[in-house]
Amino acid sequence: MPDPQQALNLSRAAEWLRQADGLLITAGAGIGIASGLPDFRGPGGFWSVYPALGRARIAFESIANPAAFETDPRLAWGFYGHRLALYRKTTPHAGFALLLDLAKNMPRGLRAFTSNVDGQFQKAGFATDRVCEIHGSIHHLQCLAGCGEQIWPADDFHPEIDAANCSLLNELPHCPHCGALARPNILMFGDWGWVDRCTTLQYQRLQQWLNTVERLVCIEIGAGTNIPTVRHFSEGSGGRLIRINPGEPEVPDAANGIGLAIGGLDGISRLHQAVACT
Repeated sequence: MPDPQQALNLSRAAEWLRQADGLLITAGAGIGIASGLPDFRGPGGFWSVYPALGRARIAFESIANPAAFETDPRLAWGFYGHRLALYRKTTPHAGFALLLDLAKNMPRGLRAFTSNVDGQFQKAGFATDRVCEIHGSIHHLQCLAGCGEQIWPADDFHPEIDAANCSLLNELPHCPHCGALARPNILMFGDWGWVDRCTTLQYQRLQQWLNTVERLVCIEIGAGTNIPTVRHFSEGSGGRLIRINPGEPEVPDAANGIGLAIGGLDGISRLHQAVACT
């Protein structure tokens, strides 16, 4: 049976989007579920995706940690190499194209801010200079030894993974400058060596754009409260907020925020339909 409150919220959100001159997309892991990507904090949990780590009782915070590359580089790269290969072969769902379409007539266009490291926004057609990856990108590498500030593409690294043991089978990637082990250019747990130069430039560009937008609407998709980086940025962006989250849709300001308790692709599709029908 249709939910009258949800219909009212969608109608209100559609009106906001029609009035907006700029669209900010903010996203956590929940946006990728409809593309088949795992949400480690979702149903089933981390060990259901990586049973070898479950058998060894290795928590997400332990493997997603630069110390793992020091103690067991093949295990660490088994985890990150599997993710790199998965993201490379994953096709972004149709919702990304719908988001681009929502902003096509907005004078200031759109930008994206995400805690995801998978590169799905760029793969879906978002311009590289319009995406801020606040935790870095798995598609770039850096030196584990910290020999410099270099970041380089992971294009030449093609991981072969023993999935049963979460272990890298082929040669480990190395720093082209000093020969030390390479690691993903991703902000990990307990990470003091992350090279944030690329992310800092992305963030500066995003802030400059936000200063030019007068009637901003932010659509947040699949961002939880466990690591609330995305939610905090959405709420502090200065615009109206449409939060799409099936489990945590609450918004701090009902006058300038709408919570939709539905999944990412479904929520995007309903928003797009609501705008198209009015």
